[in-house]
Amino acid sequence: MLTETGRVVAIEADGLWVETIRQSTCGSCVAQKGCGHGLLNRLGDGRRGYVRVLPGKLAVSDCDVDDQVRISLPEEVILRGSLILYVLPLVSMLSGAAGMASLFPHRPDLMAALGAALGLGLGLLLVRWHGWLHRHDQSLQPTLVEVLRPGVEALRIG
Repeated sequence: MLTETGRVVAIEADGLWVETIRQSTCGSCVAQKGCGHGLLNRLGDGRRGYVRVLPGKLAVSDCDVDDQVRISLPEEVILRGSLILYVLPLVSMLSGAAGMASLFPHRPDLMAALGAALGLGLGLLLVRWHGWLHRHDQSLQPTLVEVLRPGVEALRIG
């Protein structure tokens, strides 16, 4: 489980809106200087993000606006999402390039470039379609794990 701490900014009937502050973990990584992710993280470090969170086993009524909460997301959701987001467009781009080059052998370079562009576009549309298809899947949504109130015993599940 990946966990993050945030502040409740809004309460709905079936969920919460939580504000999180993006923090970099690059300080403990060995590849700090040669990593593109580290550069992007330094540019966006400290930005606020808003996440819709499902209550999980806690009730929405256990939270108030401005409460500090801990939310979680299963690691397999991140792994599966990364696989779909990165691999699907890449595979469709390579398939489009190979398919067009073999279908039109008299101009293989031009057709491979055109096929790659079409395949990449198709892959991006498939990623978008997958996101739309699973937008209400509760197993892919972040859930509330704990309400952190100073001076009061934390409300937690389990």
